[in-house]
Amino acid sequence: MVHHLVAAILVRDDKILLGERSPNRDFYPNVWDMFGGHIESGEQPERTLIRELQEELDITPARWRKLEILRESVPENNEMAAHDLIVHFYCVTEWMGTPVNRQPEEHAVIQWFSYNEAVQLKLAHHSYPGLFAECLQLLKDGEK
Repeated sequence: MVHHLVAAILVRDDKILLGERSPNRDFYPNVWDMFGGHIESGEQPERTLIRELQEELDITPARWRKLEILRESVPENNEMAAHDLIVHFYCVTEWMGTPVNRQPEEHAVIQWFSYNEAVQLKLAHHSYPGLFAECLQLLKDGEK
């Protein structure tokens, strides 16, 4: 089985917005994660990005850049079958609205962090610190 996903790093004023995944989540409970979700059949990744941020945070992204695509095989464990993940990562630097946690069943809490604070958290994936740094650099480069 292959899961196609998008994930958004929201940055503003050198801060990163993350959500702590709810303890009842089947995948990656109790870790800090980006916002996003599954790409629906026939949906383009950028459309998924917009839809997921509207559903989860009540914002509409206005400026973003694709960072990379992660492909990873997840082995079978006691709770789930083996599967592949294909995740499209985006750096979102502008949006309309104020982020609010519209889906507390997915993220128990949302919070802004500096880079140094974020990398000390229990994160959903080991690649996140590098993606955070890349996104923050894009924000700084955009200000020049």
